Amino acid sequence: MSPPFFIITMLFPLIFLAAFSGALSPLFYVEGFSYSQGYTAFVYGFIILQAAAFGGIFTGYSTARDFDIGFASRLFLATPRRAPIIAGYVGVAVIRSLIAAMVLTVAVLVGGMKSRAGFTQDALLVAMIVVVAMIASLWACGVAMRIRATRGGPLMYTPILVVLFSTPVYVPSNLLRGWLGTVIHWNPMTYMVEGARSLLAGADHAVGRGLGYGAVLLALALVWALLGVRQAERSTW
Repeated sequence: MSPPFFIITMLFPLIFLAAFSGALSPLFYVEGFSYSQGYTAFVYGFIILQAAAFGGIFTGYSTARDFDIGFASRLFLATPRRAPIIAGYVGVAVIRSLIAAMVLTVAVLVGGMKSRAGFTQDALLVAMIVVVAMIASLWACGVAMRIRATRGGPLMYTPILVVLFSTPVYVPSNLLRGWLGTVIHWNPMTYMVEGARSLLAGADHAVGRGLGYGAVLLALALVWALLGVRQAERSTW
């Protein structure tokens, strides 16, 4: 794991958490804001998945850097099967994301966040974190395999950030109007974010739907990454 990328994976979510839960906390008192666990928990439900996505994105950067320094070419020579290469990068992304999630969790609990999640809810939340980390890492690795340079970074993070911030980030979906109020209902990540928040409240609203959409996105991202490996192999040789 690259120390700079690992530090950024933890630092960015902590900054977002401090900014959102502090400066935007008055939104909790807006009429129609219905969430029982407080604004910190509401924001945490989004930030924890954002942190998982960051873990995947920065793994893509690591993959691209491996091409820049020539390590990827040696890796292709040493490994006759290409799937384990992708599996290794995805495994790093998951580990990064889980460590970031633990740091975030300690921070919000020290800060007094309320949660009704039991063992089952915690396990499902971890599953969501893992799924998001895998999706983001497969997407980013697919981009890295095609461009094979760190200059492809914007293509790794821009689509993921657009998808993440097209969910009910600051207020519940029932308070959103206009084009965003329409878009969130077509965004699969909306159901994962709402599912994470529901788990923190000890419920299971949108959890099944969120994990179902996550499984579909995971399958598509896997195909994208494997096709990227084939393209990288052809270009390398």
